[in-house]
This record gives sequence, structure tokens and C-alpha cells, in this order.
Amino acid sequence: MIDVVFLLLVFFMLAARFGINPSQPIAAGAGGAATGDVPRLVGVAPAGLRLNGIPVSAPALVARLRKLTGNGRETVVLRPDEGVDVQRLMDVITMLRDAGFSDLALVE
Repeated sequence: MIDVVFLLLVFFMLAARFGINPSQPIAAGAGGAATGDVPRLVGVAPAGLRLNGIPVSAPALVARLRKLTGNGRETVVLRPDEGVDVQRLMDVITMLRDAGFSDLALVE
């Protein structure tokens, strides 16, 4: 009986994934660094999004960013507004990554 308990203990310890959190690699924006000649600043508000200061919906944001970046390789700068929770910011980052934008920078 004790052997069975130990085997179950070992099985569950090996099968469990401890301390693995999903992560999103993003770069911290450097002060004064140029990101190219076309601005791509996405403002993340608690209730909406802005592209270069103009309010935009999520699907329209992706479409407009595609026009600005072409191949999606240029840096897109994200700036969360005050009061934006981390989950909202992660949702926007995930949406942009799923749309093919791989180079994201986060500024304060």
C-alpha cells in the first residue's frame, strides 16, 4: 500500500508544472531612440485604444498598423494610460502578436 502511495506521489510530482508562468517578451522603450520615420504609438486606455492619438477600435488598429508597417517587422510602441490594469495591456499585446507584430516596445 505504501509503495502505491509513493508511486502516485512521484507520478504527480513529475507530471505537475510548478512555477511556469506564461510570458510575453517585450522591449523597454529607450528614451529618445528613433523607431523609424513613421510613428506607431498605440495608447492603451481602460476603455479603448488610440493610434498616434486618434481613437480606434481593435480590428481597425490592426488594419491601420499593417498599413503603417508593411511587413510587421517595425517597432510598435505601446503606452498604457494611467489606470490601465496589466490584464488589459496583456490582451492588447497578445492581440498584436497574434496579428503578426513581433517587435513591441513598452514606454511609460
